[in-house]
Amino acid sequence: MAEIKIPYPQNVLAVVASLRACMAAVVWLDGEAGGRYSIIAADPQEQLVTKHSGTWLHRAQTRTFLGDGDPLALLQTRLDATAPPALTHSSSLPFHGGAIGYFGYELGRRLQGQMPSLGDGPDMAVGLYHWAFVIDHQQQQAWLVGDVPEAAIACLREPLSTNAASWQPNGPVSVSPEFIGYARAFNRVMEYLYAGDCYQINLSRRFTAPFRGDPLGVYADFRQRAGGPFAAYFELPGGPILSGSPERFLQLRDGVVETRPIKGTRARLADPRADAAVAQALVNSAKDQAENTMIVDLLRNDLGRGCVTGSVEVPYLHQLESFATVHHLVSVVTGELSPHMKATDLLRDTLPGGSITGAPKWRAMEIIDELEGGPRGVYCGAMGYIGWDGSMDTNIAIRTLTAHAGYLDYRAGGGIVVDSRCHDEFAETESKAAAFRDLIEHTGNQSCIESA
Repeated sequence: MAEIKIPYPQNVLAVVASLRACMAAVVWLDGEAGGRYSIIAADPQEQLVTKHSGTWLHRAQTRTFLGDGDPLALLQTRLDATAPPALTHSSSLPFHGGAIGYFGYELGRRLQGQMPSLGDGPDMAVGLYHWAFVIDHQQQQAWLVGDVPEAAIACLREPLSTNAASWQPNGPVSVSPEFIGYARAFNRVMEYLYAGDCYQINLSRRFTAPFRGDPLGVYADFRQRAGGPFAAYFELPGGPILSGSPERFLQLRDGVVETRPIKGTRARLADPRADAAVAQALVNSAKDQAENTMIVDLLRNDLGRGCVTGSVEVPYLHQLESFATVHHLVSVVTGELSPHMKATDLLRDTLPGGSITGAPKWRAMEIIDELEGGPRGVYCGAMGYIGWDGSMDTNIAIRTLTAHAGYLDYRAGGGIVVDSRCHDEFAETESKAAAFRDLIEHTGNQSCIESA
């Protein structure tokens, strides 16, 4: 497949702004903050959207109902049908075309034959892209790969946009539940834990705020506050999605699977010495280590379904990783995918990620449904790509906003175990929402996207 080396862009936001001015369904896997690669694509050949009654195929001006069967099986069918005849490529670039999109939290329930989500947004929205703009931030190199349309080349030949992606908050942050409601749900979780239903249950809160203007401008400001190595900006059916995720869900490359669960959080402090002490306290916390280990065991089991027997390992356990507003404990679980398995099979076995459900997973999800009172949607699902070459890389969609009907929607949660304390868990959700609150409360009237 074609690879055209082009100048490294000093301002990736400007590239995205230019492409979306002349092309639809722009997606941006944003690895600039701590990752290595960014992947940008637009104008997919077709899109698959799963919502309520089933999955629809969107192509040009037509829409075809594909049925109410397994959405990932339908996606695999379309990947197989649209793959170019020659998939060989000489470079180590991560993506040369394929599917980019999101797999919502409730898609996991649908895959288990449970009731489809009744939320406003899709359970799955994926575009099939024949080309991409791939940027290597470590080597400061960039390429156009695949069957690049003339429209994309024309966009990139023009001076990059200097227009402002203007936006502004249009009211304060609203939260549900506030402390009293959260405490009530927390106490119910503790009852389930003591009854032996689960070992850990993830409970989240919803933060919303009205806004006016361009979601790309919102993302420009949000990524400065919460940009993680697995960040993304998608304009797909269901509305724009703005993610600053720090967590990898699944990577599949050359037959090797990796997942990097996060469990264990502390808010960062302004004073460097105090901040270092907080980080060390997290590293030494037996409670947080135990929570992390529970999820590692869950993910070992999930990966074991599709990996070669005996290949699942934990090369790193309870490592400290620090981000703009929080410290996290991160572990790494790897395995060798069985030869008969594909990326979509791996997703089916593991979605949603265990780090944002609890353990055992399916009972924890039932309790989450009961206590949160509505679908999570994109939140705690996965965003990323599945290449025609069989590769995959996805995040856990945390630190993630959706923009819809003049509102920004954000969620933050945490795992609760028997020795959790309500005030501490509530404070953890506030720490995880700090970047969103700051975005709304301390943002000026516009974000300028300067020329590269």
